[in-house]
Amino acid sequence: MKRAHSGRGRLLGALIVAAALATGAYAFTATNTVPTSNAGSGSNTISGYTVSAVAYQLNATTPSDIDSMTFTLSANASKAKAKIVSGSSTYTDCTIASGINVTCNFSPDIAITTADELSVIATS
Repeated sequence: MKRAHSGRGRLLGALIVAAALATGAYAFTATNTVPTSNAGSGSNTISGYTVSAVAYQLNATTPSDIDSMTFTLSANASKAKAKIVSGSSTYTDCTIASGINVTCNFSPDIAITTADELSVIATS
């Protein structure tokens, strides 16, 4: 008879320990606050810009150097960068007027002999 009573005591003790652990775990998880957020997936067409009316302005003191350039984009943009030397990984930040008229001031100036491409990055 003692043995049956002892088994109930162990079972009761195990239930009390399990309840205490569950309550402690709930106390930790109940304090978490997660802000509302959005998530999703979608797709759309990415179309490029057409660059036109490209003009290079030479340095007044050293006319063998390009001081700046201007060009027009086919659609409005909020940011534009350009480079004119293919071996360079540096793009120059440009300013945009009226959404499509872009001016890039090179600093330092770029020697005409090294200018061998026009690469433009623009975003709306």
